[in-house]
Amino acid sequence: MMATINMQQGYAAILCVLAVLGLEAAAPGECELTRLLQDKLQYEMRLQYMPPCSSLPFQKHYFPIDYTVQVQYEEVLRPSNITRLRNGTVSEAALRYLWFHVSSQAVLRIREVLPEKHPSRKYTQELCQLFDALGKEYSKYRQTDVETVVADLVKLIHSAGAESRSKAVRPKALLDNCLKVMRMLYGVPCRWEST
Repeated sequence: MMATINMQQGYAAILCVLAVLGLEAAAPGECELTRLLQDKLQYEMRLQYMPPCSSLPFQKHYFPIDYTVQVQYEEVLRPSNITRLRNGTVSEAALRYLWFHVSSQAVLRIREVLPEKHPSRKYTQELCQLFDALGKEYSKYRQTDVETVVADLVKLIHSAGAESRSKAVRPKALLDNCLKVMRMLYGVPCRWEST
């Protein structure tokens, strides 16, 4: 529990820094870290560590069928959201910032519901470490403001009253969205091959 609190405080500090960072181009460090995240989020890994219990023989260790995590409405970031924001002329840099924030929160939400000895705990810890490293990479950038629409979304995610706007989402679906949006935002600038 203390590790989760410390991790959340670390993310909050990183996110405060990110809120004023210029993230215009994906830096080599960003590309390397998101490529590692992409490897960790491959379909086989998501299925192995986020399955419903009926799909594996060790059923008691995995999520029950149709298990969901309560997240704020703004914490679900889909490719369609990115397309809409792009059409609203939000910069790619701000979109990457938003993706980082939403995705790191999603991993923390999943981790919060895992019992200490859950087989997926190590996997989610590795994802958290990659997000920590990505946050440090962003902290090297020069400071500018992100678009108001993105800053407002981040504020909503952090606001105490936003729990009333929550929805139930499957853990695997949160990671599916994380990967799809990451590919949209980093595939071209990082010169990823078609995946």
